[in-house]
Amino acid sequence: MKKKILFPILTIFLLINNCGFKIVNKSEIYKFDINEIIATGDNRINFKIKNKLIFSSEKNEKKLVDIYLDTNKSKEVKEKNINNEITKYQISITSTVRVKELVSENEISFSIVKNGDYSVASQYSQTLANEKKLIEVLADDVTENILSTIVLKLDDL
Repeated sequence: MKKKILFPILTIFLLINNCGFKIVNKSEIYKFDINEIIATGDNRINFKIKNKLIFSSEKNEKKLVDIYLDTNKSKEVKEKNINNEITKYQISITSTVRVKELVSENEISFSIVKNGDYSVASQYSQTLANEKKLIEVLADDVTENILSTIVLKLDDL
């Protein structure tokens, strides 16, 4: 009888009791201000990355950085069917980033590669929409990786 009562009470207690996990406010993490972003390579992807980097940086911070961004996109055939028609493409975004902290003159360099594939639709416009959506997702991933790497490396310096 005691086991029947103890088990539901213990289960409810474990469900109600939180583990202490707290969602981190990203504005508290990104403690740097971007002075300038110099981008070369694919303009459309660089535009998306630059906007998200500028939006994520904290204004009037002590750590002032310049970011040099070189982004390249490559599109390759991933799959073909029996009739030798293309059914899937693979897009690879390679971004080489150089971050220079202006106060201490420290410099960080790293590269990020993100891959994704999309299917060819029956209509060409839908295929272009699939490609555009994939590029948006990959650019978001690259931006998040750039931000997290900058935060980790700047804290180490």
